Amino acid sequence: MKNFGLGTTLLPMLASCSEDDSIEEAIDSGTDSGACVITDTETDGPYPLYNSRGSSINRIDIADGKEGIPLSMTVTVKNVNDNCNIIENARVDIWHCDKDGYYSGYTNSGFLGTQNNTAKVFCRGLQYSDANGVVKFTTIYPGWYQGRVTHIHVQVYVGTTLKLTSQIAFPEEINTEVYNSTLYVAHGQNSTKNSTDNIIQDSLDNELATVVKSSSGSYDLAHTLYISA
Repeated sequence: MKNFGLGTTLLPMLASCSEDDSIEEAIDSGTDSGACVITDTETDGPYPLYNSRGSSINRIDIADGKEGIPLSMTVTVKNVNDNCNIIENARVDIWHCDKDGYYSGYTNSGFLGTQNNTAKVFCRGLQYSDANGVVKFTTIYPGWYQGRVTHIHVQVYVGTTLKLTSQIAFPEEINTEVYNSTLYVAHGQNSTKNSTDNIIQDSLDNELATVVKSSSGSYDLAHTLYISA
């Protein structure tokens, strides 16, 4: 069986958290369930862009001016080989599509036609975990593309060694809310769900993030990654 991680704490009042302190409490409680099992491995494709990693994306704000609802990410890295204690100075790389389903670094075809984004690095970033094992990113809520549910790609390195390649999923009720909003409604709702996505469906219990809406209308995401280091 898979571990019941952060994804099992789906706060019943996700959309009604209106005070900043309530949001902080929700994220704090949602980042760790006490489980100590390695996060599931997933594909890094089809848009990993290894040749553009380094100082150019070593940043917290990865939106690059892309339009979308702001999303603040708090990701914690823990070591299953050390009683799930946090890992300092682990490198966390993330990448995801923009609100319309397009990735930087590639030529993509989608509902807005074909876009050549080969020279761009929007929605890509890397950070090193702090003394609390935490990395933070500021981005936009991802959109979706045909055949995949909403997700963020993530890799964790310790030193130069790749320890985990996985994905981060989002609560369905939050996806629905976001995709009904003014900025996202043109693309519409995604027919692929967590339960039908051929990558996420069998590992949702340890890849589903806790996401809460802030009083400003932005979203806050918290997730814990468990690696063997």
